[in-house]
Amino acid sequence: MSLSGFVHPWWLLWLIAVAAVAAAYVAVQLRRRRKALRFASFDMLDSVTPQRRRWYLHLPALLLVLGLTGLTIAAAGPTADHKVPRNRATVMLAIDVSLSMQATDVQPSRLKAAQEAAKTFVDELPDGINLGLVSFAGTASVLVSPTTNRQSVVNAIDNLQLAERTATGEAIFTSLQAIENFGAGLGGGDNVPPARIVLESDGTQTVPQGLDDPRGAFTAARQAKKVGVPVSTISFGTSYGYVDIEGQRINVPVDDSSLKQIADLSDGTFFRASSLGELESVYDTLQTQLGYEIERGDASRPWLLLGSALVLAAAAGSLVVGRRLP
Repeated sequence: MSLSGFVHPWWLLWLIAVAAVAAAYVAVQLRRRRKALRFASFDMLDSVTPQRRRWYLHLPALLLVLGLTGLTIAAAGPTADHKVPRNRATVMLAIDVSLSMQATDVQPSRLKAAQEAAKTFVDELPDGINLGLVSFAGTASVLVSPTTNRQSVVNAIDNLQLAERTATGEAIFTSLQAIENFGAGLGGGDNVPPARIVLESDGTQTVPQGLDDPRGAFTAARQAKKVGVPVSTISFGTSYGYVDIEGQRINVPVDDSSLKQIADLSDGTFFRASSLGELESVYDTLQTQLGYEIERGDASRPWLLLGSALVLAAAAGSLVVGRRLP
């Protein structure tokens, strides 16, 4: 721990006094030893105070020095990083429900696995987070506006229905609109909490065809960056996934490159998951990133408790040693 980690680092100067006490104790013991050697033979000295039984005599002094060190560190006000739940933040969860999500390369299917992992993510978010849900295929719909009511989000996830095509850009624009509406309801200005979009998809945008079109995903990502809302994307599935539509087998490989570009353009984070376990791990990471913030806070209590315990142990040890117990 560096000196910059203390609120009152000048208290650490007391460690010099503690070191002086330790040095004085050692000097006294050496002086006593020399006097004993001066007036006693080696055989008599060893028989009266054998070395193997004398180590405990110094234990109270050692405990005292360690205890004073702990109390000095506590007085200096050490600080440490603490993970604190966010009480003000808005998260829009956008889930792809295009027909490719019925692929079974992820068991039992991409959609079922996505629903299971998303519900765990919802349940583990801190209560103070406002969470909304958007589903998207050929269009995007706000199923749940930002709220702290987790059950409404879970119910909506359970009722997700597959549809044709994939409008990734619309999912982002719709999420941004939901965030804006929620912020307006809070009065705007400094009262608007920070926001993030978490977009999970498995395929390439098909509506519109161009990612840079006015309603395309890249255009939406740039708009998200402009308004300060990062988009964290999750590419979910494998390169060998396929679906059967009207008897025709259609390959539906994941599109990592475009989803990564969306995250980069919006100052978000890109994640890759090809199994339920990996998806749950991604959501765990997001839950930590979105649900908590790191704050620098007081860390003196452990040092205070440790120092006090050691000083008390030193006092008790002195009583025992003073009685010359074997």
